[in-house]
Amino acid sequence: MGGRTGRSIVDGGPPMRGNGVDVADLDLLFSDVTVVDGTGAPAFEGSVGVAGDRIAWVGRCGAAAPQAMRRVDGTGRVLAPGFIDVHTHDDHLPFVDPAMAATIRQGVTTVVVGNCGVSLWPPRDLDMFAEYLVDYPDFGRGWQGCGDYLDAVAACRPAVNVATLVGHGTLRAQVMGYERRPPDSSELARLRELAAEAVAEGALGLSTGLVYAPGMYADTDEIAAIAAAVAPAGGIYASHIRGEGRLVFAAVREALEIGRRAGVPAHVSHLKLEGRDVWGRTGELLALFEGEDATADQYPYTAWMTDLSSFLPPWAPVDGLAELLASPSDHRRLADTVEHGEAAWQSSLEGTGWECMVLATAAEPSWEGKDLAAIAAELGEPPVETMFRVLLDKPDAMVVGHAMSENDVRAILARPDVMVGSDGMPLPDDERFRLATDHPRSYGTFPRVLGRYARDERLLALETAVRKMTSLPADRFGLRDRGRIADDAYADLVLFDPATVADGADFAHPFTPPTGVELVVVNGHVAWDGSVCGRAGRALGRGR
Repeated sequence: MGGRTGRSIVDGGPPMRGNGVDVADLDLLFSDVTVVDGTGAPAFEGSVGVAGDRIAWVGRCGAAAPQAMRRVDGTGRVLAPGFIDVHTHDDHLPFVDPAMAATIRQGVTTVVVGNCGVSLWPPRDLDMFAEYLVDYPDFGRGWQGCGDYLDAVAACRPAVNVATLVGHGTLRAQVMGYERRPPDSSELARLRELAAEAVAEGALGLSTGLVYAPGMYADTDEIAAIAAAVAPAGGIYASHIRGEGRLVFAAVREALEIGRRAGVPAHVSHLKLEGRDVWGRTGELLALFEGEDATADQYPYTAWMTDLSSFLPPWAPVDGLAELLASPSDHRRLADTVEHGEAAWQSSLEGTGWECMVLATAAEPSWEGKDLAAIAAELGEPPVETMFRVLLDKPDAMVVGHAMSENDVRAILARPDVMVGSDGMPLPDDERFRLATDHPRSYGTFPRVLGRYARDERLLALETAVRKMTSLPADRFGLRDRGRIADDAYADLVLFDPATVADGADFAHPFTPPTGVELVVVNGHVAWDGSVCGRAGRALGRGR
């Protein structure tokens, strides 16, 4: 993805583009706009021009304005690089909903998928996405490598750019199934080989999901050995760590150790302090990153959303739940462990309670949107038994956990070196999902940071907030020539009204769209102007 050579037009100068072509042939010009260039530098008044898929003109206020095929008056508006969402589960969306409206209307122009140890290559195990790919019985058949997945994404012409990590859990399922044991030497060699091949074909690195099967069955040595295989190609190690409550400090240390041992940058996904037992310890948490080649991302909400099956300990896979519950002794042990945890495994209930756990999906539609304590009261049984009932009926049920402190969310968000990531998985624009519930982070994360936290609360400067969404993730994840407004950078841009930009979604109305994002450009094409009006996204990756 190497850029052209040339110089930018800043503070006037002769009217020449970066590649030496007269600026009169600009395709698009944003004039009289406040430019926040993504680097963290102070905003300035000026104009930005686009030719083809690149930025070709950056002029400060007073520079002679060039001609263009289309001119956008940016008076009172901010122009920033398109936002990069480094933590999504949009792997399937290019195939089932390529317009990706929930993503692009936030100003997001690039998503990183393959997070939490789950990716769509190898196509061995599609459980996480099976509900959405039900109409694609041959999905992934014939793919020989991660490059084939990226080629298939590109062929869908998604509205935004898509880059991927390769999931350790998916690799493990491919090589070992869901066996709870270490890999033998030949299996480990195969895991390393697949990881290296994926990065060679464009994956950005390796991700793990260490609270989900089969990732939870891996020890530090296994993960470090596999992560080391992506080091020669410049890959990153991104982890949904083993615990985010009382185990969070040890879990972060493990992620940092894996990065050091593997010789790769470490990245902690959706950094948080989960449960009242650890609230207020953000200083201690963030201090762990000092002096390390390590970063993190965060979504700006006090609730998470995940598989209800993650409430089960490693020795109780969801597909063996009925058998365990049939044994009175195993039933009692499992119920106790789910509620209180074990020495090396954290219960999702620690520091919270069943009343904080709200079902997002269930086989019984009337239970969706209700907390497990309330449902249990209706049924006249303990909440843990209700949880078992839900999982038996729908093993892939989803739950929202209201488990974080707003003060901790704000303290982490204020860190300039913590990126913004939605952890989102927007529902396809499909009749099947009209009555579904979801987490608002999939629909409002980026406007929420700009509106609530940067403008209204002044928790961080606008320039800092934009950097956390643009150049910081671009640099960390190796997305060359993106994340900045600069000569010859790819023309991924977002124009927004700083006075009105805000998230509209909340937990009662998760699909409400944001406000204030007026125009989005992807690879030089206008892709959003109040509705999806173009699909110019690409499959990105190392060497692509």
